[in-house]
Amino acid sequence: MTWEAFHHRGDVLNTVIAELATQRGATLPLELPGVRATFRDELDLLAALHLRWHTRLSGRIERELAAQPLDLEQAVIAAWRATDASLPGVRAVLDHYTEQPLDAEMARALGRAAAKQRHLLAVMAGLVSTLEVDAQSARLGARIEDAARTGRPRPPVQPKPSLRFLDRLKAALAA
Repeated sequence: MTWEAFHHRGDVLNTVIAELATQRGATLPLELPGVRATFRDELDLLAALHLRWHTRLSGRIERELAAQPLDLEQAVIAAWRATDASLPGVRAVLDHYTEQPLDAEMARALGRAAAKQRHLLAVMAGLVSTLEVDAQSARLGARIEDAARTGRPRPPVQPKPSLRFLDRLKAALAA
């Protein structure tokens, strides 16, 4: 991809995001000028939108954690809400196509993206480590996402105690 094509893709993506913010619909605005010429298909456009959402969310989480370092979970929830407020149309489209994918490939891709986002939420809230990509991290991340979506406070969940490096080394040697 050339530098010019990269910037053109970014311009078209920004146009799509602006359109989604005004229409607040749940479908992709494929009829906008340049969309079909720039993105291969709906999944390509959804991937770009998800990357924009993820990047904005990650940056927002970092800012919230810097401002509110004592309550990690509430900082992550506040970051999710702020990201949703800044990209409401994007979130609506991602939710729509996650719930109603056009095909199996889209279902797999958006399912993986949702799982990774939930793991990020759980990690940044201090509930799991980056190495713990499992059902518990997905469940905790989903709980945080649900709290951010609904606005209802949730009782805090105690994270699993992390083993120190020395304890993990002893366990590995004993095995």
